Amino acid sequence: MIKASVHTMAMPTTNKEQETSTMKKTKTRTISSIQRRLIPSYIFLIIVSFISVFPLYWMITAATNDTVDVARGKIVFGTKAMENLTKLLEGQDLWGAMGNSFLYAIVQTIVCLLICSLAGYGFELYHDKAKDKLFGILLLAMMVPQVATMIPLFKMMSKLGFLNTVWAFILPSISTPFMIMMFRQNSRNFPVEIMEASRIDGLSEIKIFYKMYMPIMKSTYAAAAVITFMNAWNAYMWPKVVMSDNRAQTMPMLIANLAAGYTIDYGVLMMGVLFCSIPTMVVFFVLQKQFAEGITGAVK
Repeated sequence: MIKASVHTMAMPTTNKEQETSTMKKTKTRTISSIQRRLIPSYIFLIIVSFISVFPLYWMITAATNDTVDVARGKIVFGTKAMENLTKLLEGQDLWGAMGNSFLYAIVQTIVCLLICSLAGYGFELYHDKAKDKLFGILLLAMMVPQVATMIPLFKMMSKLGFLNTVWAFILPSISTPFMIMMFRQNSRNFPVEIMEASRIDGLSEIKIFYKMYMPIMKSTYAAAAVITFMNAWNAYMWPKVVMSDNRAQTMPMLIANLAAGYTIDYGVLMMGVLFCSIPTMVVFFVLQKQFAEGITGAVK
């Protein structure tokens, strides 16, 4: 009787172990089948990632090789990096162009963020029919190509005496319809209750903007800063028109000078492109999290 009872008590435990083992095997098979189905997607993503990263890799390796090696298609690191850098420094004012690009891009970014955020804040949080019509007209300006306004803008800058100055660079871009639209769209997520509470506490409209709106919308500011800085840093056509003095040239203008000769030293050219690319890459990687939040309209 004792043996029978022990055997009877052992049966449920054995059944439970079998069920657990069966569930584990089923789960493992399910995971394996899902992973097998995802293999083509992984292969596709790896190929696309390689295609996206390869130009950057080629630029870096080309900066360490001479013209002959680059023309032959050498894609491994060479030993000519310091030689190419020395030629670049001797032939072009690299640090002057870098300083000009930083100055123009930073000033334009700060001024553009301030003006466009104020405009987007006003358009969204102070509604009336006239402002909505004005915003519609503003959006129509996005359809006007920059080339169509280049000659009138050049004449204006010339009459004002702003040629070869930072003002000629930034004034046409301190307020853009796209940035205003971006701030207006993201301002829809701004809690109106905060404005009402701030007014009750005695804050003025300007203080509400600076002390409440700007800290809460910092992800939008980060996204706008990345876009504005990159556009300002990579600008070429407009600076080429208004910056005739070599002392005022920017990095894209310096790269164009390197590629304009009868014989192009591709190693030196790629070294210049590398120096031109580093600041934008650093800005994006530092602010990439805030950039993603700002593009999706996140508010904190």
